[in-house]
Amino acid sequence: MAYHGTVTVGGTPDVRELADVIISKVAVGPMNNNAYLLRCRHTDEQLLIDAANDASTLLTLIGDTPLQTVVTTHRHGDHWQALAEVVSHTGAATVAGDADADELPVDVNRRVVDGERVSVGRCELEVIHLVGHTPGSIALLYDDPEGNPHLFTGDSLFPGGVGKTQSPKDFESLIGDVEAKLFDRLPDETWFYPGHGDDSTLGAERPQLPDWRARGW
Repeated sequence: MAYHGTVTVGGTPDVRELADVIISKVAVGPMNNNAYLLRCRHTDEQLLIDAANDASTLLTLIGDTPLQTVVTTHRHGDHWQALAEVVSHTGAATVAGDADADELPVDVNRRVVDGERVSVGRCELEVIHLVGHTPGSIALLYDDPEGNPHLFTGDSLFPGGVGKTQSPKDFESLIGDVEAKLFDRLPDETWFYPGHGDDSTLGAERPQLPDWRARGW
């Protein structure tokens, strides 16, 4: 069955099979958070993006295959409420943006900044720092050598707009980073996976950028 990116809390994961990576998307918790499990086809190593609010569901998704890494996209609690339990059960290393790492409930093994790489087996994800939703929010880019780029945006980019900000200054920072580091750099075919709700592509959202700037959110 083709991947569509629509999942519901309590429902089955949606699975996308790429040449080198398998991506499983699941929705958890009262805020309908998305979590993403990436597995390298060559090594079976796994990486989880956002251990959100349902450790049982996430541990079932992870299964018996070892989990090497958990990446937290930003400091907000709905994205890490299961982090301590998942790490306790799996022994996975933790990764987060440097400016948000101190706000997490576990010691962060690796604090990352813009341009660093995080591995899942033989595959690499590029860290993209997007300031505005929180000071240390990060997106992760998997530039598939056999296809289109895949971008995990946390709460910095959604279909229909950027993430929530607390001030005009924060909004200007976030929209500026999203434009310069995502839309100006990556092709329309880039598929992105947000922290809540359905997926989209940069091409589908690109025409709306002027409207987002004009409305200020």
